[in-house]
Amino acid sequence: MAPICVFDVNETLLDLHVLDPLFEQAFGDSNLRRNWFNQMLQNAFVSTIIGQYSDFGTLGASALDMLAEQQGVTISAQERSAILDTMRHLPAHPEVPESLARLQHAGRRLVTLTNSTRQVATMQITNAGLAQYFEHIFSVDSVQRLKPAPETYQMVAARLQVPTSELMLIAAHAWDIAGASNVGYTTAFVARPGMVLNPLFPAPIINGHNLSEVADHILKLT
Repeated sequence: MAPICVFDVNETLLDLHVLDPLFEQAFGDSNLRRNWFNQMLQNAFVSTIIGQYSDFGTLGASALDMLAEQQGVTISAQERSAILDTMRHLPAHPEVPESLARLQHAGRRLVTLTNSTRQVATMQITNAGLAQYFEHIFSVDSVQRLKPAPETYQMVAARLQVPTSELMLIAAHAWDIAGASNVGYTTAFVARPGMVLNPLFPAPIINGHNLSEVADHILKLT
């Protein structure tokens, strides 16, 4: 039986490059967008490790404040809101709609799992024009733990009433691949520019430069 496909959302399906002009305006350097997102992830990992849950939007806002302090700049309320609000309106990577359509047409079951709240995730998927491809939009908010905590991936299996071995996580982040593999998922890595796997953890069974390549391999699975 082909696995149920569980997609990460930010960077895997959705393109954060649309934020670059906003970081150029607020900080004078569009490259700081990556610093901000990495700081947000670090804040999420700390939140999970110490058991003090904060939703992803709150973590993103705190990461933005930290970045401003690090850079010695003051960003306006309008610039701050523009960055955080645009996270709800990210476009899909160019190959994503066609890739999801092929998987859906072939009868694959598709769901998402994101660190964003369900409300934000639903807005993201809808605004990107991808809602028709997914039967469920899962959020870690329901278990008050952030990926890569085991409970997040196990929650999806419980909701779908299948063992984790029947699920495949598709993600562009090595830490997400490691977290899902840890609880028995098979995994597929979308090697977006700059993304690499962690050699300390099990390698995914699929590795592609974009979602189209990954979908090609998924469709060969029985």
